[in-house]
Amino acid sequence: MKFFIDTANLEQIREAADMGILDGVTTNPSLMAKEGIAGKDNILRHYAAIAKMVDGDVSAEVISTEFEGIIREGQELAEIAPNIVVKVPMIREGVKAISKFTEMGIRTNCTLVFSSAQAILAAKAGATYVSPFIGRIDDTNWDGMDLIYEIVEIYANYGFATEVLAASIRTSKHIKDCAMAGADVVTCPLKTIEGLFKHPLTDIGLEKFLADYNKLNG
Repeated sequence: MKFFIDTANLEQIREAADMGILDGVTTNPSLMAKEGIAGKDNILRHYAAIAKMVDGDVSAEVISTEFEGIIREGQELAEIAPNIVVKVPMIREGVKAISKFTEMGIRTNCTLVFSSAQAILAAKAGATYVSPFIGRIDDTNWDGMDLIYEIVEIYANYGFATEVLAASIRTSKHIKDCAMAGADVVTCPLKTIEGLFKHPLTDIGLEKFLADYNKLNG
């Protein structure tokens, strides 16, 4: 399973890369705004900076909701770097654009997916990735992990090449559950990945090892 970091913060991306576990990056307009990145030229430059920092894929999101605008923006984003993946919303015009991008050889990430039916459409259109939002489903008192299991099973049934990119990850347990479900990728904040390090018995064991060493070695 690949680990993507969901941020536009360059320092956090660098920190995740330094751990040797980073496979890619996902971003969106909200994450750009959080970092104070505004204006088309600044946003494009920021995407270029991110793409240079990682060897893996970087999802860059369009903001248009009509076909021509999505295609225009997507082509511009794809020209930034070879590892840019155009992030397109799960809407009628978005699926139409994904199909066109597939014909053009431009890789895509279909985002804001909340049902397996939507995931089928994304795969049929040739999306490189599909991004089901686990946490937001949990917020509605449904189990977001059920959706991951459904999509993984459906894609396996029909041999779809689209990768399941689990998004809106809220906890380290989500990451573990996604791995058990067979998700191809998880994307989440750095702190959620860091939570995988934690276990009280590790802390207790390390403390004992060091205490025993110090008894004999001063």
